[in-house]
Amino acid sequence: MAIMSTRRAITRVDAARVSAGPDELAVESPLVLGLDGEVLATLMRTPGHDIELAAGWLLVESGVARAEDIVTLRECRDDGTDRVHVTLRSGVARPRARAFVTSAACGVCSADVLDLDLLQVGPPHTAGLQLRPEVITTLPERMRLRQRTFDRTGGVHAAGLARAAGELLIVREDVGRHNAVDKVFGRALLDGVLPATDHLLVVSGRVSFEIVQKAMAAGVSGIVAVSAPSSLAVDLCRRYDLFLAGLVRGSRFNAYAGEGLLISPEPAAPVAAALC
Repeated sequence: MAIMSTRRAITRVDAARVSAGPDELAVESPLVLGLDGEVLATLMRTPGHDIELAAGWLLVESGVARAEDIVTLRECRDDGTDRVHVTLRSGVARPRARAFVTSAACGVCSADVLDLDLLQVGPPHTAGLQLRPEVITTLPERMRLRQRTFDRTGGVHAAGLARAAGELLIVREDVGRHNAVDKVFGRALLDGVLPATDHLLVVSGRVSFEIVQKAMAAGVSGIVAVSAPSSLAVDLCRRYDLFLAGLVRGSRFNAYAGEGLLISPEPAAPVAAALC
């Protein structure tokens, strides 16, 4: 079983009180992805669900669109480093090798071309799809209840895949928010769920370009985020007709794109004036 957290000695300071003791931290370590003996990329991630991470990474970085496009996904440990070896089906576009380490903070580091049009897998939602605001507001907290590594460390992001009606299907954690998304979509890819039409991606962090890029590749209908989006993320969601909710807190959120999919709350009934 992968070790997702570890302990370090720290000093705690609380006003005038100082104490020493252990603290639980999220593990960050490299994962080397290789294709036919060639190193593709080194991802800084939290160990666990590495096969899913590799599959989700391939979804954006290569011509992989379905589980059958991947012939083998084999994980091993060599020279003290975790590795996943990949073989693709003949005819599937290979990812370009990256010369640099992809950090836990950036999903597009060392990529030199950002081609979004190649990622459109079809309409992001079926005709007539409607989203209930009360479902949107509950998704982050329901995902939070499944963030066990965050409970121990406070230092990892989470991502989840939910049906539009609110059922939370998959939750994954990682020090990198884009890694957590890759793990979710990798699992969905291997399970044959993609394209995830009429599903929502739920994320614990901010929504920026690479999160929308991954959502488009997976074919989800929208993104629900605890934090705010970037301007480019909003522009892309509007361009490609994805729903985008951010700053989901309690019963409130901001709809930055796709607000036409929301079911409007019923207006309060007028109070009849008392007769004198």
